[in-house]
Amino acid sequence: MNSKTLNDHLNWRYATKKMDPAKFVPQDKVDAIIEAVRMAPTSSGTQPFELLVVTNPDLRGQIAKAANGQAQITDGSHLLIFAAWDNYTAERIDEVVELNVAARGDLPLIHGYYDTLKANYVPRDTEVNYAHAARQVYIALGIALVAAAEQEVDSTPMEGFDPAAVDKILGLRESGLRSVILMPLGYRDAAGDWLLPMGKVRKSRDAIVTQIS
Repeated sequence: MNSKTLNDHLNWRYATKKMDPAKFVPQDKVDAIIEAVRMAPTSSGTQPFELLVVTNPDLRGQIAKAANGQAQITDGSHLLIFAAWDNYTAERIDEVVELNVAARGDLPLIHGYYDTLKANYVPRDTEVNYAHAARQVYIALGIALVAAAEQEVDSTPMEGFDPAAVDKILGLRESGLRSVILMPLGYRDAAGDWLLPMGKVRKSRDAIVTQIS
């Protein structure tokens, strides 16, 4: 039985800078991380994103070039790409309605709730809707980082890339998606990672928490 607490796992994890290319993350651990992403909460349960799991070396090499050559993309064994919906549409929201009806029954309150959502979301500016969908990605990303730590798999969240280039490499725009963040998975190179021996830096509880009673 694993006696480690959640905070033990969070103290163990860090944004790994050097991964060991000889080590491959087992599929069961990748599956556990993917399932955590699938179960992540999102606004109104819309799950307005898709997760791409890239292992193809050539594709990862191309993506690394669009990410300033960050070696974790190619040294890790898997690359997770979180891609948000480029817009909310009636069709996309209706798919969420169908999932709700299948799981909870054909209840009037379900249709009423999502009819209101469509009335509010669909007429909005595309960039407003994309920004909202992208914020849901960050909820899923946080869950993915915790899940990776729980599996003792190293990971690195990456915003330092050219989204338009990644979208082109993977044909995301044609699928109504836009890349938001990258997350390589792998195992740390203990001898080669300059960040590993350094202490974790976080603000104190007093500096970051305000108690209001």
